[in-house]
Amino acid sequence: MTFYHWDGNEDLVLSMHVQPRASQAGIVGVYGDRLKVKITAAPVNGQANADMCKLFSGVFGVAKSQVTIRSGYTNRNKSICIKSPKKLPNIITPP
Repeated sequence: MTFYHWDGNEDLVLSMHVQPRASQAGIVGVYGDRLKVKITAAPVNGQANADMCKLFSGVFGVAKSQVTIRSGYTNRNKSICIKSPKKLPNIITPP
């Protein structure tokens, strides 16, 4: 199983493992069947989730409002949806 799939032809759904309180934020790579992501914020009051959405909005060239958490809001394992990404990293192929 891969860590992403396309929902229709426009929306990208990612399964990921998030590591909060890291020294640097960024995408680490594939971790089992998930994408591993490091976030500098602590998992308090949604700060890590907000930082994760900000990170992915920059990586995929979309507004923060176009990155939504589908599941795992209070868990390290999350599923997010990116509406109509403008840019794609090399590890993701277009639909």
